[in-house]
Formats: sequence, C-alpha cells, structure tokens
Amino acid sequence: MRGIDGGPDGEADGERRGGGGGERLTAGRRRSRRTVRAAGATATAGLVAVGLSLAACSTGGTGSRDEGAARTDEVASAASPTPSPSATAGPQSAKRVDPIELLKADPKLSERVKADLKPCAADSYPVDASYGNLTNAPAPDVVVNVMTCGDGIGIGTYVYRNLSDGYENVFAAEDGAVYATIDRGDLVVTKQVYAKGDPVAYPSGEDVITYRWTGGGFTQHDWVHNDYSRSVGEGQGLEPAPSEPHAD
Repeated sequence: MRGIDGGPDGEADGERRGGGGGERLTAGRRRSRRTVRAAGATATAGLVAVGLSLAACSTGGTGSRDEGAARTDEVASAASPTPSPSATAGPQSAKRVDPIELLKADPKLSERVKADLKPCAADSYPVDASYGNLTNAPAPDVVVNVMTCGDGIGIGTYVYRNLSDGYENVFAAEDGAVYATIDRGDLVVTKQVYAKGDPVAYPSGEDVITYRWTGGGFTQHDWVHNDYSRSVGEGQGLEPAPSEPHAD
C-alpha cells in the first residue's frame, strides 16, 4: 500500500537501481504507465481485502472483536451484581397524639406549669412535640416542650413512652429555660444559664445534657457547658431572668 502514493516506495526503488550513487528520480518518472497501473491494481485489491476483513469482524459475529466484547460484558455482569434495596430505608411513620391531652392528664406535671398551660391565641398552645425512638418501645416516644407565649422560653419538657394501656411519663424537667430534642436515639436537654442581672433574651451560657435509656430509665450520658459572649446584646432587654421553680 505504500506504493500507491509513490513516495516512500519510489525512493527505495530509486536507491536500488542507482546503487546509492546515481541521480535519484521520482517514482512517476522511473516507472512506465503499465507498472503504475499494475501497482495500483494490486493496492486496490489489498484495500478490498482489508475492507472485507473489517466487515466480517463487525457484522459476522465470528471475529475476535465480537468475542472479546461478549466476554467483557459477561465478566462485568458477574462482578457487579444488582444491589438489593435495604429493608429499613426511608422514614418510619409515627402515630400523632394530642400533646395537650397528654399534659393535662399527666399527674407528674407541676401546678405552676399547669397554670401556664394556656393558649396564646384561639386554641394555639405554645407546645412542641417530637416523635422518635428513645426507649426501644414498640411505638415511637413523644417529647413535649412547653414554652411561654411571649418570648418562647421553655418552662417544661417531658418524655412520654407508649405502653399497651396508654402513655407514661418517663422523664420531666421543669427548670427555667429548658428544651429537649431527640438526637439519634438520645435525649438532649438544653438549659439556659443565667447570671444575676442577665436579661431573659441574653443568658450567660447553656448546659447541654445528653440522656440515654438504660435499665428502664434515663441516665446522664454526656454534659457540655457553653459560655456566651458578654458583648452581644449588652444593655438590651429589661425583662428579668426566669426564676427557678419552687418545690411543690
């Protein structure tokens, strides 16, 4: 096929005939028309043969290219099995309860919190409810936070465990400025810490206490204290800090 363009093949032919010392001529000038025509026919036949070979590999299904691709697909299919979906994937449903009814029927609720348990507007109570697994009960546990209407300061937080005959109060904290959340199966209670003279909107710090359900009750698992910057909100807010509840 190199003889078609007359370049490399012509130079080699010139060197052979001239013995390396004669004048070098181009292939077109050294060859007759008959020689060029024969070379062209030979090259054309070679191209046709190559084309037939490529067509057989791509369409006949018997060439090495087709067989190699098939083996690759089979190996990839065997090495990459289809993953099965997880049986626990997705959110779990929780039966909603009325937190106001739980609080009003709870004998462990202090009289002070019961007196403050009033709607802020119409029938809207300052109460938050969260559902999650805290006590490994058959149904989700319920965490209820009671706050003040004006500034949303927590005045009580409670955990209710679902039993066969109803809900049972298994945790209660009625300190000033308290709020509880569920974090990956743990109960996390945050209490604002006020120094003397702190306005209610700007406490001095906070205690973050983590409780874990063990042996039929909550035990303290972790404790973190954070001090807030005294330069933030300095001189603002005239409302005094919430007082500690009196023993009933």
